[in-house]
Amino acid sequence: MGTRRRARECALQLLYMWEYHESTRHPGVNAFWETRPSEEEDGIREFAVSLVEGVVAHLAEVDELIRQASLNWRIDRMATVDRNILRLATYELMNQSDTPLKVVLNEAIELSKRYGSEDSSAFVNGVLDKIGSTLRTDDGEPASKTGN
Repeated sequence: MGTRRRARECALQLLYMWEYHESTRHPGVNAFWETRPSEEEDGIREFAVSLVEGVVAHLAEVDELIRQASLNWRIDRMATVDRNILRLATYELMNQSDTPLKVVLNEAIELSKRYGSEDSSAFVNGVLDKIGSTLRTDDGEPASKTGN
């Protein structure tokens, strides 16, 4: 498994934990990393933490994009795993312009297949496709603010 894929997986697990404790400084976070010492060396922890802290810092903006793209689904009614996969990928689309749109979408879909329900991957794909087209053009450049 690639370094960034593993970091996204760790970030998802940390976001899931954050959702229940509302803190990135919860003792469980230290225990989480203590069971994964090799990931410090690979840069996995650094990337995962940057994603989690970014999602938490921009949560209102991230959730608003998800809300706009997920018609008939309130964020608080989404499955916790799906919601956090969407948050993670949306933040990455917003702030990691070096990661291609297709990569972000594929990684989120893979996470949803691994950790979500039977229907998660289709749901995540549909919502992120809308968000991706709002934030990026086909060539990966940021979309214009006017939506054209």
